[in-house]
Amino acid sequence: MPQSPTTQTTPKKNYSRTLLACYLGFITQAISSNFAPLLFTTFNREYGIPLEQVALVSTVFYFTQLLIDAFCAKFVDRVGYRRAVVLSEVISAAGLAGLAFLPDLLPDPFVGIMACVIVYAMGSGLIEVLVSPIVEACPFDNKEGVMSLLHSFYCWGSVGVVAGSTLFFAVFGVEHWRVLACIWALIPLYNIYNFMTCPIERLVEEGQSMGIRDLLRSGVFWVLLVLMVCAGASEIAMAQWASAFAETALGVSKTVGDIAGPCAFAVLMGTSRALYGKAGEKLDLKRFMVGSGLLCVVCYLLAGLANIPMLGLVGCAVCGFSVGIMWPGAISIASQTLPAGGTAMFALLALAGDAGGSSGPALVGMVAQGVGGDLHVGVLSGVVFPVVLVACVVALMRREKATA
Repeated sequence: MPQSPTTQTTPKKNYSRTLLACYLGFITQAISSNFAPLLFTTFNREYGIPLEQVALVSTVFYFTQLLIDAFCAKFVDRVGYRRAVVLSEVISAAGLAGLAFLPDLLPDPFVGIMACVIVYAMGSGLIEVLVSPIVEACPFDNKEGVMSLLHSFYCWGSVGVVAGSTLFFAVFGVEHWRVLACIWALIPLYNIYNFMTCPIERLVEEGQSMGIRDLLRSGVFWVLLVLMVCAGASEIAMAQWASAFAETALGVSKTVGDIAGPCAFAVLMGTSRALYGKAGEKLDLKRFMVGSGLLCVVCYLLAGLANIPMLGLVGCAVCGFSVGIMWPGAISIASQTLPAGGTAMFALLALAGDAGGSSGPALVGMVAQGVGGDLHVGVLSGVVFPVVLVACVVALMRREKATA
């Protein structure tokens, strides 16, 4: 006999599918961030584009992400999370696949490259803003650990796209890079289905989330913004300069510098996030953030002051482990501190993180240039970011204790 309406049970939602979609979302972002830079010399050789012009690819990519971060604060709540995150995968796939065709179809190949970069950067920016609140809204028990594990997939994606592309080029030749662009585009293409069908909850009930003006009037929100700027700057300042620092300041070969610098940095950063994802339930997040910040200070001092190349390389690599919790940890702390922050808060936090990611490497470069190109001094200047980060977390801990 058929069950009556009163005895029917609601099917249990499978949030592991949501988590899988979000993991692949961050892998998509890693592909978007890291694939084109691997082709800089190829673009120069095949299309005759000057390297200084090719270097604009990264600048435009991150600038586009910043614009999307700002735009999302108003845009996402109007269209809904599902539509926005599906759009992120559609345009990421279109931009990556377009890279294989558009430069050859347009009179100026550089215009085609930049058009594709802007398109998939828009997708990457949407992913950055949307994936964290989607996971935050899921009813997981250990949300801080889940958030840390989630962000580790950007690290694994970065390592995977570099290693996978290098292997592809070694086997099939770099001249077939267009095929690889289409292969990488299959990941966001597949993830469209995941985001269309997985359960997605609202982070804050409609009408109950804080608006941008409310957030900007909150003193604690400004502390959270500074925390996010320092998290982004602490991570990206070392990540961006690790290879050049190892090669020029420490005097090792480029191969050794790349493996012991940015590659080791990314692996240890991913390891840190994965470990916290597993053990985070037993740890106090703010205390762990303070400890990570202090370790980061030691790493910057070691890299900047050590005269022995091996110690400098250790400082670069271990810095990846120290910064692993900073970005996801700052997001989790913000969610705990301002639970009604909503989409606007996550968008502004992403904007602050990207601003830190831009300003950190810029400070290192400007300081190094100002002292005659000495990257030791440049890297040493980056110590200001973890110092301020620790101060922000301590201030939040004191606020929490005072209001308890």
